[in-house]
Amino acid sequence: MRKHILTALFLIVATAASACTNFIVGKGASVDGSVMCTYNADDYGMFIGLAHYAAGTHPKGTMRKIIDWDTKKYHGEIPEAPQTYNVIGNINEFQVTIGETTYGGREEMVDTTGIIDYGSLIYIALQRSKTAREAIKVMTSLAEKYGYNSEGETFTICDPNEAWIMEMMGCGGDKKQKVVWVAVRIPDNAICGHANQSRIGVFSQYKTEVLHSKNVVSFAKEKGWYKGSDKDFSWKNTYAFPDFSGRRICDARVWSFFNHHKDMSRWLPWALGKDKNAEDMPLWIIPDKKLSVKDLEADMRDHFEGTVMSVADGKDIGGGIWQMPYRPTPLFFKVNGKQYFNERPTSTQQTGFSYVSQMRSWMPREIGGVLWFGNDDGNMVAYTPIYCGNTVQPECYNTPGADAVTFSMKNAYWVCNWVSNMVYPRYSLMFPSLKEVRDSLDNSYLANQASVEAKATELYKSDKAAALRYLNDYSNEKAQQMLARWQQLAFHLIVKYNDMIVKPEKDGKFERTPEGIGATVQRPGYSESFKEKLVKETGDKFEVPTK
Repeated sequence: MRKHILTALFLIVATAASACTNFIVGKGASVDGSVMCTYNADDYGMFIGLAHYAAGTHPKGTMRKIIDWDTKKYHGEIPEAPQTYNVIGNINEFQVTIGETTYGGREEMVDTTGIIDYGSLIYIALQRSKTAREAIKVMTSLAEKYGYNSEGETFTICDPNEAWIMEMMGCGGDKKQKVVWVAVRIPDNAICGHANQSRIGVFSQYKTEVLHSKNVVSFAKEKGWYKGSDKDFSWKNTYAFPDFSGRRICDARVWSFFNHHKDMSRWLPWALGKDKNAEDMPLWIIPDKKLSVKDLEADMRDHFEGTVMSVADGKDIGGGIWQMPYRPTPLFFKVNGKQYFNERPTSTQQTGFSYVSQMRSWMPREIGGVLWFGNDDGNMVAYTPIYCGNTVQPECYNTPGADAVTFSMKNAYWVCNWVSNMVYPRYSLMFPSLKEVRDSLDNSYLANQASVEAKATELYKSDKAAALRYLNDYSNEKAQQMLARWQQLAFHLIVKYNDMIVKPEKDGKFERTPEGIGATVQRPGYSESFKEKLVKETGDKFEVPTK
């Protein structure tokens, strides 16, 4: 989702709400040969479910209205494609998946006269593309013809065979040039990521395939932003220079993802953001071990654990009594005229939806693509399977009457947020109960996957429509079961942890005395680390006299 435009002025950047995280895994870097990618869609106040665009044919002359994905404002119309494909969430029936993060970049490059916004570009491309390469062509040709009116954007564009990262910016309303862009294919044995900071550097030096607009360098030279040779041109250093905010608040999330799969201590100074001469972090790395869906789910739940940036270790007072690994916004604040910041990990409370997309070339196309989807902070939800051939959303991900200001017990976003917002302020106390339920569901989905897909594949041979209905029904059943389990979890949490105590359990039931009343509660009090912080802060104010 949107991040306010980056500029060279730190105080302006400091107010930005840095949002969204994408990770990318090439087919040679995954345990089963899948191409995989992830997306945390983060924006405060955002209410969003699971999108669906039905496949269709359209008579010549049919026009499509462009409604801004963020603001819902009308931008104009473009001709509809003769044929469009089924899209569920951010994956289509051909397993093409597209995600994004907004990095902003040069403010003067935003084209307010353009028709196509970044969100519309994603879903139009999904409806018109059978491969990642085709999606790149659709997106760039539309932007070049109709103008791109969003800020600088990084897109993840994947299919069952290839993974790409593409960056795009407008040309500020230039009458002859509409857009500049560059797309880089991620090597099959590599992993990549982006998180609201432009990531593509000197692309002529990448030992992989690179596509770009003809004016990618010449436009910068015309504006006087770059004077070197074409071969030394760095996209990000020219169009979206990585300042402190871009590195510590944004690139640090990618660094932490990489660090889970390879020792990244060499590039820690880059992620910390304070050393202006630090070595730039690579666009991709080769992981020490191949990644699974479960690995990526864990990566989306990261709070910098085990690093100097950890917000989950209870060492600073920001986590409160119960060591909450979340921090309030805004990200930047002032004390006595000095500027300070909160760490911004991958897992964050403002996530509207989160997914891990799994794309497999060796399976029937509508079965091979799975969007493991959750409608809240990835750390606080179970990822339910949504197959790419599905045509009907679960009610919990598409709930009539529910919206950003209307709670519904039938809606996953609201029920999941109800639970997570109980857990956040008493994290170390309550999270183990949530994690037990979350992991149990996640593990059951992954354990069922092979048998469910084997049945669907066998059915597909004789009755394709029946196979797709079977998968759609399975997806919707699991999503609705998740919602019911989360409702139970909410009731359980309020009873178990009422008034900051803990009611004891045995064999999954609350204990009672022989007389039938609730057993004596546990009163955990402060953690040892917080006791020390409290005494240090208050001195002898609360000390009990010895006489």
